[in-house]
Amino acid sequence: MKTLNHSRRLTPRKHTTKRHWLLLLLAFLWGLCTGVQAQRAEHILGPGDVIRIAVYQNPDLSLETRISELGEIAFPLVGTVHLAGRSTTAAQSEIARLLREGNFVNNPQVSVLLVQVRSAQVSILGQVARPGRYPIESVNTKVSEMIAAAGGITPEGGNIVTLTGVRNGQPVRLEIDLPSVLQGGRADLDAVVANGDTLFVDRNPVFYIYGEVQRPGAYRLERGTTLMQALAQGGGLTQRGTERGMRVHRKDGSGNVRVLELKLTDIVERDDVVYVRESIF
Repeated sequence: MKTLNHSRRLTPRKHTTKRHWLLLLLAFLWGLCTGVQAQRAEHILGPGDVIRIAVYQNPDLSLETRISELGEIAFPLVGTVHLAGRSTTAAQSEIARLLREGNFVNNPQVSVLLVQVRSAQVSILGQVARPGRYPIESVNTKVSEMIAAAGGITPEGGNIVTLTGVRNGQPVRLEIDLPSVLQGGRADLDAVVANGDTLFVDRNPVFYIYGEVQRPGAYRLERGTTLMQALAQGGGLTQRGTERGMRVHRKDGSGNVRVLELKLTDIVERDDVVYVRESIF
């Protein structure tokens, strides 16, 4: 009986020990993931970047400067320092090392703040007000911010921004739905841009309507437009028009045209051609 009682007393300790190690393991993994994410988010300095350097308790060494085309800056006391290709953390360590080894400052505490990013650029093409190459001004700049820098999307532009670039050595292609980001509150869909990315805004999709409608022609296709709404955009039917026997010409994935009969509640797709027939009565 004593052995049994002793065993019962040990059981809670074993469970407590297991829980303790499990909590330690989870904390370690969380810290590891957080550190990796922070490391990925840190900008790599390059020519054109503007940085602000401060040395604790040494205001005479404070400096705001632009990294030269050679990737260097001129820093008081130590002279030329090559910073291109380093993170801000690595730049702090390098300047502190030079101050310490040159016996200029004992135990220097250096901070490097990124003021402007000019070494990283994004190409913005298509239906924007000012197409061209734009610098990434700050770390974690989003697609919507770059589109705004280019003057926004023109009235002829669509809602989708296509991002092409490279991530971790692999080519990527993303489609960012701006209305979902800006109006739908889906900030998680707003991708972070990187050096060398290309953003492309295509023309807004259109549909065509002709035949017995008041205003035949091409119209901007809004998301979720039904056949009834398409007819309304065309001004409605003429006195001779009929909703019966309407035909919709639609291209499939291989480029072949199919002729469909849609209901008024069916969705119109990009480049659809709607033909409204004349009533025989």
